[in-house]
Amino acid sequence: MSFFARPYRETSAQNGFAGGRLDRQAEHRSEESLTQALAAGEARIHLLAEDRALVRLASSPEASYTAAEAEALGLIAGSLVLLGFSPAGPRLAGLVAPRETWPEPMKAIELRSLAVQALLPAEELGALAQARSMLAWHRNHAFCARCGGATHMRGGGVRRQCPACGAEHFPRLDPVVIMLAIDPADGGGRCLLGRQPRFAPGVYSALAGFMEPGETIEAAVRREIGEEAGIEVGRVRYHSSQPWPFVSSLMIGCHAEALTTELTPDAAELEDCRWFARAEVRKMLAGTHAEGLAVPPQMAIANRLIAEWAEWEAG
Repeated sequence: MSFFARPYRETSAQNGFAGGRLDRQAEHRSEESLTQALAAGEARIHLLAEDRALVRLASSPEASYTAAEAEALGLIAGSLVLLGFSPAGPRLAGLVAPRETWPEPMKAIELRSLAVQALLPAEELGALAQARSMLAWHRNHAFCARCGGATHMRGGGVRRQCPACGAEHFPRLDPVVIMLAIDPADGGGRCLLGRQPRFAPGVYSALAGFMEPGETIEAAVRREIGEEAGIEVGRVRYHSSQPWPFVSSLMIGCHAEALTTELTPDAAELEDCRWFARAEVRKMLAGTHAEGLAVPPQMAIANRLIAEWAEWEAG
């Protein structure tokens, strides 16, 4: 059996930020939806100071606040958006001004750190990822891309509208392919990993890049691998996806079958790119590599792409 003929199972739920379960009710909102949700006694608000979530570090950390608590912490007027509804009540998100210190036991924590440390339940982390993306989109789209006029939030945050020309604008999502190329020779015992200068020392990851207009997922995978590593790719198999709120991307994870193996790395994108044997990758995953080489943390889709291949044996 080849790697590409193995049984398939969905793994998106194992990726960081993928646990969002809010009922957004976007199609059924009115202009009163945000006000009504905020007035509900069980409403809770996720607060972000720029790109950091405000977390109450108690025995069970939490990152949502009542309307009164949010006001006391400096909720910025006009920044609220309605994320959706949980079984426990409405969930909203808003901005607060960053500051050096917060009342104990609160701390402003970067979302990557929250995911890596698994400080919050998956549902709450997913809501924070949604909040970060939505708040950033509203902050960056205060003016109409068609005529330049000031836009107004509508439907509690599901769109913006320009009163000058009538154009409606909806939150954007940028698709990114991330793929692990596999050398099919000798039972598929090698995978292709690269590193960018911004990576932590010793970390190697799957290659990735933004999709372009008119591309399929498979075409984007083949193009990106060709551009970054200089090899040709045949079969492409979807693995899982991951919401990535930096700013608002969807990581589309794939495994790709290499047709050629002679590497010609793009030095502008990668400082290193090479084939790794399965045994070496297993040590990188376990943190026992003799040279200290590693892969991204478990919350990252790259880790799951790499681990599923490394843990598989041809049978």
